[in-house]
Amino acid sequence: MTTGKRPAKVDNLLSKIKECIDTGRYILTKHALDRQNERSINLTETLYVLKNGHEDKRKTCFDKENNTWKYAIRGKTLIDQLDARTIVAFDENSMLIITVMLIGDL
Repeated sequence: MTTGKRPAKVDNLLSKIKECIDTGRYILTKHALDRQNERSINLTETLYVLKNGHEDKRKTCFDKENNTWKYAIRGKTLIDQLDARTIVAFDENSMLIITVMLIGDL
C-alpha cells in the first residue's frame, strides 16, 4: 500500500478527459479490454461515453492501494444509446481506462 498525502481530485475533470482523448494520452488496462470484449463495447463507444458523459460522483472513489482517485463517468453509448459507466484514473502523463460496464445489464 502506498502511504503519504492523499492527492487532490482533478479540477475540470471532463475537460481533462477530453484533452487526454484528443491528444491520444490514454491507456486501456487489460481489465478494460477484457470487459469491453465481454460486454461487446468497442473503443469508439467507450471514448464517446467519456467525452459526452458526466461524472457519477456516487461511484467516484479514492483507491488507497494506488493512492489515486478513480473517477466514474456515466453516459449513453453512441449507437444503441445504452447506459454505460467507465472508470478512469490519471498518472503523470495519461489517463488510464480501468473498466467499462453497462448499467442495468442482466
